[in-house]
Amino acid sequence: MTRTNLLVLLAAVLAAGPASAQTKTGTTFGQFLMIEPSAAVAAQGNVGATARTDALSTYYNPGALGFQRASNVGFSHSAWLADIDFNHAAVALKMGSASTLSLAVTSLASGDIEVRTPEQPLGTGELYSVQDLALGIGYGRQFTDRFGAGVNVKYVRETIWRSSAQTVALDAGVIYELPFRATLGASISNFGVPASFDGTDLRIRYDQDPDVFGDNDNLPAALETEEFALPVFFRVGMSYPVQLGDSRLVLAADAYQPSDNSNSVSVGGEWSYADLVFARAGYQDLFMEDAEGGLRVGGGLKYRVSGFDFAFDYAWADHGSRLGATQRFTLGLGF
Repeated sequence: MTRTNLLVLLAAVLAAGPASAQTKTGTTFGQFLMIEPSAAVAAQGNVGATARTDALSTYYNPGALGFQRASNVGFSHSAWLADIDFNHAAVALKMGSASTLSLAVTSLASGDIEVRTPEQPLGTGELYSVQDLALGIGYGRQFTDRFGAGVNVKYVRETIWRSSAQTVALDAGVIYELPFRATLGASISNFGVPASFDGTDLRIRYDQDPDVFGDNDNLPAALETEEFALPVFFRVGMSYPVQLGDSRLVLAADAYQPSDNSNSVSVGGEWSYADLVFARAGYQDLFMEDAEGGLRVGGGLKYRVSGFDFAFDYAWADHGSRLGATQRFTLGLGF
């Protein structure tokens, strides 16, 4: 394949951005699944379709499991919007020369929130919280020296005070390294069955006929919520490395097609020196309707001690004047 083909493929990725789709923002269950965990990828605008360096890469594309060179573990923390606490941990375990097993856990906690009602807008004295959890297990394999694929199955649970909803979902992806150094990647995330809420907060007392006196006007009953679909997410992207002596520059672009929002494109890059020091920048959500912010920057360090590879990455992300900015911190250990 020639460089002309590379330009054609890249143009196809970028062309997916302006394609308009009806937005369904706020209509899906499990929105915390859309928070990207890796600081290294986030600093590049979350161009993760071809990321395959560590266990955290499997969030973006399970096909990354086929390219893990060693077992490793990653931890990510973010002080998310509105002081929400977001954490993600993943481990990739080599199972022979070509296969890798992964385990991942994601949690989001809102902290205590005051209960307010129309009758008591200053608070009832009660507190509630939102707790989200996802547990995943994945498997990937490198079928050739250039092609790898993987899948991930996860249990998803969302709890609001004393009511919750849960479901299962599937992620799948592939990565292919082209002969002229460029890499293509594609993945689908959160493909699963809808979920509905249930719990004691939905238990009520009901008067079946308010106009009739003398009947039982305090019947035990329960409210039934509609089913909410997961935010299914399709991602396709390309990256291209350029070697500059001891330095290396990797440029990447991803196109996204979510089920609950308009399509978008993200672009970014990473500069590294001797595989020790990293500087990254990117822009996320180009062409998205009513996008908030988009600039991402960050950096990282990597070093090897006593046979272990240690990594630290940081990312800053702008979410516009109304929402402010978020920060991510990632620690990695290879063994």
